[in-house]
Amino acid sequence: MTKQTSLEAITEERLQKLERLRQQGFNPYPNRYRRSHTASEAVALLGTQEAAGTEERGEVSVAGRVTARRDMGKISFIDLRDGSGKIQLLCSNALGEEARRVLKEIDIGDIIGASGKVFRTRTKEPTIETTDIVMLAKSLRPLPEKWHGLADVDKRHRQRYLDLIANPGVKEIFETRSRVIAKVRQFMNRRGFIEVETPVLQPEAGGALARPFVTHHNALDQDFYLRIALELHLKRLIVGGLERVYEIGRIFRNEGLSHKHNPEFTMLECYQAYADYRDVMKLVESMVAGVCRKTRGSLTAQFVGHEINFKPPWKRLDLREAVKSFSGIDYAECPDAASLGNAMVKIGMTVDPNKDRGRLIDELISTYVEPNLVQPTFLVDYPRDMSPLAKNRPDNDRVVERFEAFAGGMEIANAFTELNDPGEQRRRFREQVAGRSAHTEGEEWTIDEDYLEALEYGMPPTGGLGVGIDRLVMLVTGQESIREVILFPQLRDKP
Repeated sequence: MTKQTSLEAITEERLQKLERLRQQGFNPYPNRYRRSHTASEAVALLGTQEAAGTEERGEVSVAGRVTARRDMGKISFIDLRDGSGKIQLLCSNALGEEARRVLKEIDIGDIIGASGKVFRTRTKEPTIETTDIVMLAKSLRPLPEKWHGLADVDKRHRQRYLDLIANPGVKEIFETRSRVIAKVRQFMNRRGFIEVETPVLQPEAGGALARPFVTHHNALDQDFYLRIALELHLKRLIVGGLERVYEIGRIFRNEGLSHKHNPEFTMLECYQAYADYRDVMKLVESMVAGVCRKTRGSLTAQFVGHEINFKPPWKRLDLREAVKSFSGIDYAECPDAASLGNAMVKIGMTVDPNKDRGRLIDELISTYVEPNLVQPTFLVDYPRDMSPLAKNRPDNDRVVERFEAFAGGMEIANAFTELNDPGEQRRRFREQVAGRSAHTEGEEWTIDEDYLEALEYGMPPTGGLGVGIDRLVMLVTGQESIREVILFPQLRDKP
């Protein structure tokens, strides 16, 4: 019998059980069930009663998914799992007639409710001596691989609900993700930042060098971009007098897939008036260390065979010196894309002739520098042609006050002393658009004129920051792939 035929046979058998339940007057999908305790609360109640020395055992009603069933003559044992954990049910003569009829039709994977008194078996297993059972949702398909875990990575990501059912550790990852976001939000609120929401649909794609997704607004008969950054709208709020703002939001970039990249991801961006990138460095290391300590109970995390220590202060490296040290190329001696590309070819790299100088430097960073930055590190002071939104260093107009933070061999944060000179900003936007249009045939790159107008009203000196929430969760939970920390990652169509 093939796997498909076997699955069809199991489904048919379960459909027959479903029909029998209905014929006997049972609703296999009732509207509600009142449970008095979760599985863990029922176990805790038993422990409290045992500690008090009382012989009377408490009555509980629990609900959850059947994960195992063991029939032993007139007695059946069922493992019931809910969001809090597992508890065993003992089904014996204490069941009423209707409950016994329901018991006959129960399969692994069904969601049931059960009532009875908690006790401990001779093997010390917390158990409910069940007096009533109710079918709450009949499962028409078997759990994956007979409940021994779902190992097929592609299936895990496409059918996350099965992954969560079959692999309890996955639930822990996403519970930790929720705690990480909550702690980030708590940290920002305590620092006096206010949380805001900015548009997902935007008339101009700005705030980052990334290819956008495009959609059409029918009522307005206008194309919009899904945002590639939160930056420009948040800085409009700085202009408006909200001096500390942040947003935790989804970002959309129409680019590649990898273990570190997903086209849809979550970003924290924050902006602080009267601060610069040095102030933001302190904020980043303090925030990440605090999040790690509060979610893990420690300042360290295990990631790809390394113990990463987030204790501040983090190491700081000059970007030019780091690239020169790891690759042998001094990009300051290569003033344009052609000369830098030639230098890269000489060390064995394949160079895309459509990339501008800034993107070639970024490729040097990702190839030679980034993999070596395992412990938390700031790369500081970037060339201006990589950073059109950052302010020049006062002593060097070819270098801007920008840093990127790395840990575990990947970038986790990016920050600037924000450019607030509207004339200089317009000039850089024009350079950026001209450069991108020259290297991306058929794509139109535009300038956000409304943002430039906002700058003309005056924006105070400002420090800005973007933190990749997904990558931060990867580090805290020790996951090597971004798909393991996003509930529903983008995937290629099945062949």
